[in-house]
Amino acid sequence: MTDIQKPEYQPIPLPDRQELSDDAGFAEVQTYWELMRKRHTVRDFSDRSVPEKIIATSVAAAATAPSGANQQPWHFAAIACHEMKARIREAAEQEEERFYAGGGGDEWLSALEPIGTGADKPHLTTAPWLIVIFAQRYGVNPDGSRRKHYYVPESVGIATGMLITALHKAGLCCLTHTPNPMKFLNDLCGRPDNEKPVMILAVGHAAENATVPAAAKVKKPLEDVLTICRGEKHEKE
Repeated sequence: MTDIQKPEYQPIPLPDRQELSDDAGFAEVQTYWELMRKRHTVRDFSDRSVPEKIIATSVAAAATAPSGANQQPWHFAAIACHEMKARIREAAEQEEERFYAGGGGDEWLSALEPIGTGADKPHLTTAPWLIVIFAQRYGVNPDGSRRKHYYVPESVGIATGMLITALHKAGLCCLTHTPNPMKFLNDLCGRPDNEKPVMILAVGHAAENATVPAAAKVKKPLEDVLTICRGEKHEKE
């Protein structure tokens, strides 16, 4: 296993700096906002192929994410093999059938009704790529001893968000999938025991007849998700 050696603390000048005027910065973030408003989770994928270099570069972008103590506790297994995808779909649908048969509970199933999900997961084989995201629960030193990792869920979550953004920037769609159990993915992808599979991203181009649930277009207004603290009094924007 690749291990990042612990270096001595040595400050260096900021190697990359982006300086923008306030107006230019606002224009850039507006452009980014408009781009992200066009991101949609889809379940209807085209079988159109996606070059490996797009997937690899998107993962490279995600791997620049900040992490606790710079331990970078993630690994991404990108799967194009149809047989492997079929095994994942079979295992996922077995669990989903139990979930939708009542195992998920009435409240959860009711919350999912406007989204239109079900036990069938054809996207897991139709999408040209599945990216399995592993969280490294702890590190392994060269002598085999364990090394504690810090803020693993937070770090992996940030990296996953950056991956989804990179894929969208490349003109692709993705769907987050969290089947349970997922332990078989370690063997399938050849990953060690210290890594826990936490999510699968189905990645590809949307089908010509792709749809999204109307409920998915309903987003909370900015005043419900942002508080500006300008002093003693908290004001909402």
